[in-house]
Order: sequence, then structure tokens, then C-alpha cells
Amino acid sequence: MAAQHKNQVRIIGGDYKRRLVHFPDGDGLRPTPDRVRETLFNWLGQDLTGLRCLDLFAGSGALGFEAASRNARQVVMVEKSKPVYAALSDNRKTLGMTNVDIVWADALTWLSGKALDFDVVFLDPPYASDLLPRVLAILADALPADAMVYAECAAWPDLAGWELTRELKAGAVHCGLLQRTV
Repeated sequence: MAAQHKNQVRIIGGDYKRRLVHFPDGDGLRPTPDRVRETLFNWLGQDLTGLRCLDLFAGSGALGFEAASRNARQVVMVEKSKPVYAALSDNRKTLGMTNVDIVWADALTWLSGKALDFDVVFLDPPYASDLLPRVLAILADALPADAMVYAECAAWPDLAGWELTRELKAGAVHCGLLQRTV
């Protein structure tokens, strides 16, 4: 396998397999590694046809572009860093992905008061923040009952209202698939 260069990640499956996504340096910006993305999309099923996906702390865009490559009907990426947002927009244009919408906004502000019609939400907020439990609390009331949330963190917060249905530990990173408890 070719060496990964700094500030780029390769899409590993779907229509855009092997295409590169470039991203700027950013504080705490760490793309989900290939092995973890492979596991995630095995969990979700390789083909996301018809699904609506939200990549809330988009960063490199690795998860959102991967979902779009696997035929998600719509992928909304939310990113608050202007340079990272610009890179996401450039990548979408270069790849020609018409099923991707990119929003320049703070995730909590963007979520505020919205009813969300997404099937899958990707959450990879900065690890040294309290954003994961705060966003999970908002999503519990805003998402359809059968929506799935994929989250990455240094350690699991209190998951009240959520059930961890799949879990992987990759180095110091915990990741898993969450569904609301009924």
C-alpha cells in the first residue's frame, strides 16, 4: 500500500475508491484511519443507497466523503473552521460529488432547534472538549428513533439514552455505533 502523505486521506470504498481528499493543518484535525473506516462501513453495510448522513464535525471529510462515495442520498458536512470548510468545498468540487452539502457553522449552533431527518450521524468532535455528550443529548430528541450515530472519543462519556451496539478500540481511540434506547 502506498504511504499516506500528510494532510490527505484516501477514500477506501464505493464509486470514488482510491480518490484523495486533501485537508489543511488544523488543531485536533485527525482523519479517521482506513482500518476504522473499513470497520465502520462494514457495520453500516457497504452500500448506503438512499440514506441521509450528517458529518457534524467534518474535519478532513473522510467519513462524509466515504458515505457519499457509497451512494448516500445526501451527506451534510458541518465544519466551523473557515480554512477546513474551504478545503471541504474544494474537495467536493474536485470529486464532483453532487450529493454533498457543506455548511460553515458551529455544530451546536447549527443543531439548535432543528428536527433532523438523518439515518446516520458521524460524530468526531475534538477529544479535549465536552461536545460529544452535549451533542448526543441534543440528537436524542432531534433524530428519528431508528437513526444510528457513529462516534469517536478518547473515552466514552455517560451515554444516557443511547446504547452502544458496536464498539472498536483503535489505539487510544474508542469508536462505536450508537442507537437510542427505547
